Amino acid sequence: MADIAALNTVYNHYMTAYAPDGMGSKYDAHKKSELKGVVNSIVKLNKDAPVFLIDNSPETKEFAINLKESARSLKNTISSLSEDNGDEMLSKKTVSSSNPDIVSASYIGNSGSSGAADIEISVEQLATRQINMGRGLPPDEMGLPPDTYSFDIRSRDIDYEFQFNINEGDTNKTIQEKLARLITRSNIGVHADTAEDANGNISLLLSSDDTGVKSDSGLQFIVSDDKTSKQRGAVKYFGLDAVEEFPSNAIYTVDGEERSSPTNKVNINKNYELEFKGTTEDGETVSIGVKTDVESLTDNISNLISGYNAFLQNASKYLESQPQSRALVREMGGLSSGFNNELEALGVNFGQDGQITLDKNLIQQTAEEDDSLTRFDNVKKFANNILDKANSISLDPLQYTNKKIVAYKNPNAHNFASPYITSNYSGMMFSSYC
Repeated sequence: MADIAALNTVYNHYMTAYAPDGMGSKYDAHKKSELKGVVNSIVKLNKDAPVFLIDNSPETKEFAINLKESARSLKNTISSLSEDNGDEMLSKKTVSSSNPDIVSASYIGNSGSSGAADIEISVEQLATRQINMGRGLPPDEMGLPPDTYSFDIRSRDIDYEFQFNINEGDTNKTIQEKLARLITRSNIGVHADTAEDANGNISLLLSSDDTGVKSDSGLQFIVSDDKTSKQRGAVKYFGLDAVEEFPSNAIYTVDGEERSSPTNKVNINKNYELEFKGTTEDGETVSIGVKTDVESLTDNISNLISGYNAFLQNASKYLESQPQSRALVREMGGLSSGFNNELEALGVNFGQDGQITLDKNLIQQTAEEDDSLTRFDNVKKFANNILDKANSISLDPLQYTNKKIVAYKNPNAHNFASPYITSNYSGMMFSSYC
């Protein structure tokens, strides 16, 4: 059990510190053939790689992990700019929303779809989480006698028991802070924190990670100590079962037809993915529609440049602490060296720091010309070069870290593949935990 808890801690730290955005997107899922290609690339890389010792400092570990995740994010950005078949770079259609602060939209159909008609959306209610607000208690007091207490939380159809001790000298504040850490770190779909009211009293605040109404009880989680294994009384004393806000489903209409969803992200006709961010006024609607090819191409190029600049900014943060990162920045700048003039003529301009600025007016003018498809070939080649580089970095981020070569493999001998490089990277995430 302790090992599982340690792994959960590692995973949660990794997810929040290095990969907060984009995890779980469809671009992180792969076909068997794609996974086989990744494995083959790792085998080839390990087979030819020398034996080396890496710098085990926390700074180097952070750099390697951050670099890999930045490369993954850049890959996903580029992948999102093409249709699912991936045959044509920058071919993804983009969607316009008349009020993106209330409803944001993205296109998930394919280029041959005939059902991507304009739609009108109204949002009456957002999907919300369940919130339990405990009793406000004096922080320096304790009304429960010393003992071992326990309570159960039922979340996502699974029951979890939590045990804790109250010792002499413990206070409402220290115990509630302990319970907040215990519940949140357990990763059961419930987040806990403490809250202080105007009178200085402290209470425990529980909220569900998921939104929407569960089909059985209507609640996302239930707290009880009726059938727990240790001393009862903690639930009533701290007020852990007091529901302050009940979860709710999103209620919205599509072209006048009312619908509901347990989340604020919905799929419409397999063409649009919508995210509700606010509610509309009575009689108000938000118009959603596919942009023209010119607008879509401009948006795709803009997103490409944004992803490239974000990656470069992240790598540049380590120029002082990780000297090898300079090589990476130079290599990224060299990806466009073969067609700089052509790109600048389209409105894609490279600064001295490697960052790219985009002249959208010039891009749109070019896209409206008769030979636009040919003129944008260089942008597509540039995007493919970036994608290849991102794949290489994602496969082996350690190539840009400080390391000492111990031995080169004999080029005349039959070398066997080993998980050496991959194991090095994986071990960084578990340093100080195992």
